[in-house]
Amino acid sequence: MSADINATAASLLGFLHDGPMTGWDLVARAEQTIGPFWSLTKSQVYRELAYMADHGLVTPGVTGRRDAKPYTITDAGRATFAEWAARGPGEGTIRLPLLLFVTLGRHLQPGLLRSVLSEQRAQQAELLKHYLGLRQVLGELEDMDPHVLATLEYGITVARATVRWIDRLPPEVGA
Repeated sequence: MSADINATAASLLGFLHDGPMTGWDLVARAEQTIGPFWSLTKSQVYRELAYMADHGLVTPGVTGRRDAKPYTITDAGRATFAEWAARGPGEGTIRLPLLLFVTLGRHLQPGLLRSVLSEQRAQQAELLKHYLGLRQVLGELEDMDPHVLATLEYGITVARATVRWIDRLPPEVGA
């Protein structure tokens, strides 16, 4: 039986399947690939790396420039990742501050919800524009991972749906 890992540790082990990376590399990779839907802090990354090193899931390499230490996934790490993956993602938890804000809208100062909705719509529209541009660039790459593209398509769908949802809210919701 291998160590019990959470989804954050599993994501790091997943990234390490591609080769050794430092904590800094892992933070950058996470921000680029899962950042829009999975929050991850530097302190979490280093805490998980320490845990995984203590449990034999990763092997720290030689410390290099600026105390950078590359980590390599071990066979035990691959097995633990496989066990985590075999359990599936589990039930999703939705924590969307926008929905909480709308739900509690009747208790907000007049005009505040309208302002928040306007800001959120602009942010989602900008995110959608970014995702569509990214899809075009990534779609032109010969060796693009179809899993990354599928995740990007989800982001496009959600951003587009959020903009539509805000546009279709009855006027009294934003009053």
